Amino acid sequence: MNGNGNDRVLNIALIGCGRISQVHFQTIQREPRVKLVAVADVDEKAAKSAAEANGAKAFADPGELLKAVRPDAVVLCTPPNTHRALAEAALKAGAHVLCEKPLSINLEDAVAMEQTSKDTGKLLMMASKFRYVNDIVKAKGIIQSGILGEVILIENEFCSRVDMHKRWNAQPELGGGGVLIDNGSHSVDIVRYLIGPIADLQAIFGKQWQQLEVEDTARVFVRCVDGTMASIDLSWSIHKESPYFIHVYGTAGTLDIGWKGSRYRQSEKLDWVAFGSGYDKIQAVGAQLANFVDTITGKGMPLITMEDALESVRVIQRAYRTAEQNRWEKVVQ
Repeated sequence: MNGNGNDRVLNIALIGCGRISQVHFQTIQREPRVKLVAVADVDEKAAKSAAEANGAKAFADPGELLKAVRPDAVVLCTPPNTHRALAEAALKAGAHVLCEKPLSINLEDAVAMEQTSKDTGKLLMMASKFRYVNDIVKAKGIIQSGILGEVILIENEFCSRVDMHKRWNAQPELGGGGVLIDNGSHSVDIVRYLIGPIADLQAIFGKQWQQLEVEDTARVFVRCVDGTMASIDLSWSIHKESPYFIHVYGTAGTLDIGWKGSRYRQSEKLDWVAFGSGYDKIQAVGAQLANFVDTITGKGMPLITMEDALESVRVIQRAYRTAEQNRWEKVVQ
């Protein structure tokens, strides 16, 4: 996909100047092939502050930004309930779009977004930063090498005590749910990336400790198409005191991916082999932006495809249904 020329610096705009935007601002400033030209936020004060800090124009209305600036690309960092309308507006205005996860709050919107991308010939890519974490990329290679044997089980945990009472992520009309759609979108994509398509699953919700309108703790049981099982723990109300957030168990070894370092050990050996330096958010989001630019300019392919993005939405939507009905449900028919 290439409509901008391989050598020209891409003019980029960012819509939504909340928490996650701060990381995107840092990575945009570090990427020499893009220039931040405008920002937009319904909170005019937040837009002006971000614009001043990053040398860009400020807008309170994203539509006005698209008309006035005509950016080559847009990074979308708004709540998920706005993703379809804003992404479609940007695509129709001639901009490529990098949209924060979850791509949308339901599959219908996600499919419509994909169609608009096809109709306009502009790239729509879901931001899924964990695919770009160096240790996770290395772990995929280790798994595929076969030195861990046949993978039987993966465990993933994103559990951290966070007061969510004043955050939009805990407002169902904005986020589409609670911790399951918020952090779980990362989890199901990690499983798909490391192992492959998800066949069926069941989600259950834990105690409602924070008294939110949405679930603050959830567990998801997954079975992949190849038979590999996965267990996913998600919580805003507990903190698991573990240095590792992914465990991979194979018939010939074990692999752990951690916040500050990763390791693996083959069953017949005593010593662990360290690899990687852990989770680096700036590195991951920076690599994601670089992949976005590579794809736009025809120098690469997206590490996360629209099929991956749609499947992430589909799996999470099914997971909510299983929690309501208290039963397993197929994802792949």
